[in-house]
Amino acid sequence: MTGKRILVVGAGFGGLYAAMHLRRAVDLGHRVTVVNPENFMQYQPFLPEVASGTIDPRAVAVPLRRVLRHCEIVVGEVRRVDHDRRVASVRLMDEREMQLTYDVVLLSPGSWSRVLPIPGLAQHGVGFKTVPEAIWLRNHVLSRLDLAAVTDDPERRRAALTFVFVGGGYAGVEALGELEDLARDALESYTTVRAEETRWVLVEAAGTIMPELSVDLARYAMERLTARGIRILLNTRLESAEGGTIRLSDGQTFGADTLVWTAGVKPSPLAADSGFPVDDTGRIRTDAFLRVEGVEDAWATGDAAAVPDRAGGGFMPPTAQHGMRQGKRVGDNVVAALEGRRPVPFEYRGIGSVASLGRYKGVALIMGVRLRGFPAWFAHRTYHLYAMPTLTRKVKIAADWTVALLFPRDLAQLGSTENPRASFLRAAGTESSRRARTPARARATGAKATDRRG
Repeated sequence: MTGKRILVVGAGFGGLYAAMHLRRAVDLGHRVTVVNPENFMQYQPFLPEVASGTIDPRAVAVPLRRVLRHCEIVVGEVRRVDHDRRVASVRLMDEREMQLTYDVVLLSPGSWSRVLPIPGLAQHGVGFKTVPEAIWLRNHVLSRLDLAAVTDDPERRRAALTFVFVGGGYAGVEALGELEDLARDALESYTTVRAEETRWVLVEAAGTIMPELSVDLARYAMERLTARGIRILLNTRLESAEGGTIRLSDGQTFGADTLVWTAGVKPSPLAADSGFPVDDTGRIRTDAFLRVEGVEDAWATGDAAAVPDRAGGGFMPPTAQHGMRQGKRVGDNVVAALEGRRPVPFEYRGIGSVASLGRYKGVALIMGVRLRGFPAWFAHRTYHLYAMPTLTRKVKIAADWTVALLFPRDLAQLGSTENPRASFLRAAGTESSRRARTPARARATGAKATDRRG
C-alpha cells in the first residue's frame, strides 16, 4: 500500500489532539505533516495566570516536536489550500512561500480576535489570545504603575492608572481579575501610589457578563468584581480610542494607557478563502463525523468548524473542552477511513463552565452544580490542570502554583525583552557619537598606537 500524506492545518486544541491520535496512521505507513505558525501549542485558558505572573509562560506552551514525534512539523502559516490540486501554500518564518502537497487535509486553523473598525483601536488596543500578548500586558501594567509613581502631571498619572477591558466574556473577566490582583499586590511596594487610585473598567455591549453562566452566577461575579472597585459598564460600547482617549456610547470620555480588547473571536478566514463550504459566520460546515460537507478527503475541527450538536441541537460551541475532544475523534475517524472502517459520529455534552475572578475567587457551573468563591476557583484550576497536555507541563504548573502560595508574587517588569537589542544599539550609538566627536588626527594617532602594540 502506498502511504498517503495527511496535512493537519493548525495545532490548537483540535489540531494537536487530532495529530496525536493519528499515530496509528503513521504506523500504517502514512505521513502526517502539521503546519502551525509557532513550534508550540499554547494553552489559552491559562493566559490570565501568565499575565499575572502566577504561571511561567513556558509552562503553557507545549512543544510540538516533543509531543508529536511521529509527525513532520512545519513552522509557518497556511495561506491558502487548493483542494482540487491537493496543494497548500505555506508562508515560512523567513517569508518564503512553500507548496505542500497532500492527500488528506484536516483543517483546524482556529480563530482570530474579532476586531471592529473603531477609531484608534488598532493603534492603542491589545488582544488577549496569545502568550506574547499576555507577557506584554503584564509588563505594560507594571510599567504604568512605575510611570504613575514618578510623573507630576495629574492627567498623565490618571491615564497611566486607568485600565480598560472591552468584552465581558471569560477572557476579559479572567484577565481583568488576575491583573487587578497583580496591580494590587504590586502597589503594596509603592509609597506614592495607592490601590484606590487605580481605575479598572469593564465595558460590555450586552446586558450581562459571561452569558454562558446562569443569571445568579453572573450576578455574583459582577458583585465580587464591583466590591473590588472594578466598574462594570453594561449595554455600553467603545466608540473611539483615538489619541489614547476612551469614548464610550454612554457619553463617558477619559484617558487610558491600557486598552484590552476581548470582545469575541471570529473563525480564521482560511477555509472561506480556499473555497471550502462555510456558514454565515465563516465556520467550516461539517457533518457529525467531522468531515467537511460535500468535500472528499477533507476534515475539520476546533473553533473554525461548525460541528452539529446531535444531542442538544444547533452547533458545538468553540471551547477548549469541545476542541480537545473533537480532535481526538477526528484523528480516530481519519484512521478509520484510511483502513476502510466506518467513522464514529462526534457526540459530547459539555461538563459545564468554570471561570476565575482572580486569586481564590471564581464561579463555576459543573454538571448542574453551582459553585462560588474558593470552591469554584479550585475547580477551575483542577479542571485545567487535568486538561493540560503532557505530564511535564502539569508538574511545572503545579510547581508554579506551590511557589505562589508560599512566597510573595514576582513583580519584576521585563518590558525590555520586547526590544532586546536596544541596550546594544544604544552602546553602539554612543560609541559612534564619541568617535564622530573625536578629531580625525587623534583617531589616526590612536590607530597607529594600536598597531605598534600589536
